[in-house]
Amino acid sequence: MLQLLKHTIHRNVISAATITSRSKYTLPDLPYDYDALEPHISTDIMRLHHSKHHAAYVNNLNVAAEKLATAQSASDVSSIIALEPALKFNGGGHINHSIFWETLSPSGGEPSGDLKAAIERDFGSMENMKTKLSAMSVGVQGSGWGWLGYNKEDGRLQLAACRNQNPLQATTGLIPLFGIDVWEHAYYLQYENVRPDYVKAIFNVVNWKNVSKRFADAKA
Repeated sequence: MLQLLKHTIHRNVISAATITSRSKYTLPDLPYDYDALEPHISTDIMRLHHSKHHAAYVNNLNVAAEKLATAQSASDVSSIIALEPALKFNGGGHINHSIFWETLSPSGGEPSGDLKAAIERDFGSMENMKTKLSAMSVGVQGSGWGWLGYNKEDGRLQLAACRNQNPLQATTGLIPLFGIDVWEHAYYLQYENVRPDYVKAIFNVVNWKNVSKRFADAKA
């Protein structure tokens, strides 16, 4: 009986350790230097945004995930439910920013191929899409994101705005292709309270090759 008890405790410890190990999230490296997006996004903003704000989402997500693992192992449903806001906010912040960094590039450019054709089909023109996405992003009340996404059900591109750090796919069903972060920490050091200037500038550093790959993956 004692051996069985020891075995059960050992198994539970290993199981909890595995859950904790799987829940560890890390801050992704930027695919460029902090100063690479100058003059459109300043070095100071990029350093603060990535190394402080995104890092905080990752750290807080790991804390929440560890608490979730403990609550799950104890079958504590009340605690599991209570952790939902922290998981959604910090998990969404990690998801959104991980996409954001990859969809920016110092080389900029324009959409081409299937993505360009889909934009022209669904919005009339690239300029019309930019105008609509810009207006939606600028119009977010408080903090949030403006998104270009893919609706897999009807096979069309679609725009959406999300409040705070709500992740696009989990809250709307749209697959994220390109997002504009309109939290003040994303632009205030450089553009102060003039959000439209920041939104206009960010289109100069969109990594359309990455967005095109996301589009191809979403359709697959």
